[in-house]
Amino acid sequence: MRTTDHFTPAFASLREFRRTLALSLAVLLAALPSLAQQTGSVSVQTMSTPQGTYAIRNARIVTVSGPDIERGTVVIRAGRIEAVGANVNVPAGAQEIDGAGLTVYPGMMDAGTNMGLVEVSAVGATVDTSELGELNPNAQALVAVNPHTAHVDVTRVAGVTNVVTLPSGGSISGQAAILNLNGTTPREMAVVPTAALVVTVPRAPGGGFFAQAQATPNPEQAAARERQTEQLRKMLRDAEAYGRAQDAYQRDPRNVPRPDTDVVLASLVPYVRGERPVIFLADRERDIRASIRFAEEMRLKPIILGGDDAWKVTSLLKERNVPVILTGTFDLPLREDDPYDVHYSNPVALQQAGVRFCISTGDSGAHVRDLPFQAGMAAAFGLPRAEAIKAITLYPAQIMGVADRVGSVEVGKLANLVVMDGDLLEARSNVRYVFIEGRMIPLVSRHTQLYEQFKDRR
Repeated sequence: MRTTDHFTPAFASLREFRRTLALSLAVLLAALPSLAQQTGSVSVQTMSTPQGTYAIRNARIVTVSGPDIERGTVVIRAGRIEAVGANVNVPAGAQEIDGAGLTVYPGMMDAGTNMGLVEVSAVGATVDTSELGELNPNAQALVAVNPHTAHVDVTRVAGVTNVVTLPSGGSISGQAAILNLNGTTPREMAVVPTAALVVTVPRAPGGGFFAQAQATPNPEQAAARERQTEQLRKMLRDAEAYGRAQDAYQRDPRNVPRPDTDVVLASLVPYVRGERPVIFLADRERDIRASIRFAEEMRLKPIILGGDDAWKVTSLLKERNVPVILTGTFDLPLREDDPYDVHYSNPVALQQAGVRFCISTGDSGAHVRDLPFQAGMAAAFGLPRAEAIKAITLYPAQIMGVADRVGSVEVGKLANLVVMDGDLLEARSNVRYVFIEGRMIPLVSRHTQLYEQFKDRR
């Protein structure tokens, strides 16, 4: 009996099998370039140019932090802005870009996304936003970022050069990272690897669109919320004590016993000391108030993310100097009796009250590119145009503590710039150039690839 009798042989001989295999491999290798183009598996991020010296001349420059320059020059060298002004000398060897008819803006920042943590929301294997359990302060969003996600290319060609990517889930979700939208590794993209802690104070049910149908809160639910809140308090207090113990040991290592290492508590120390901000997820008025009370009790440095009802608590936000990252500009009203434009006009309500704020899409990645249109909607409903531009450039940078590096066109800052042929907030304007850390970014994305692929079909 032959050893192959237990199955039907697909080929008459080993020589024929080898010949067929070689032919199949040759066909597959020949098809790889077109296959990669069709599937978008080759990220265009690898195509960005090295840092160089550039001079954008004769352009209108919206510095954001100062007056506009109607006809000026921006010089980029070694990844930073070297010079800005109406009379700037172009260094020898610089690559010159004629900016006649164009406008230079700082790159936009979305401070409330899951960029790089979600590829396809319906496919669980591509979603890495949360960890198991309720308290995960040591979880870092940066570790899970996929730098080759198609969302990065789609977003940055729209002029968004920076994002804050946040983990989600549980009472303490983890630590957010501030990213440049260029790089081949998460660390290469990171502006601030651990920028803020993401917390959700346990909420009371009800208060949504059908709030009038909600029953009286269940005492058991109230007790469960209080237990969760107390658990959160205990961890923060333990972290404060852990930090003091570590400091005591560092001051006197001979006489003070060395505390046991605890990576969970250690990750919380900068936040309980107020050295870094804590982002509280809250939309409803009572959740915003509860978050601010909790932050004051635990002496945290709060930022409200969401803020749909922020217009109702402007006095409190102003008094406590609590900034708000608004994510609901395009959302439906929370309650059926709210005005239709309650979220469109939320930014101007905060601006007029003197509350620090910025505008975010609050999106996982696919629609972060719509950030300028959300600011444009706010401008259409009363927010001054200059304030609307700041709400997606300088203000998020200030709120997140990186205004010394990004957010405006100033000497010494990272050369994260977008050059437009029109108004930044106008949907008909086109992006002509994008720079991230002084690298000229190719204006290629999955969308442009699909356009080129199908534009000639009839």
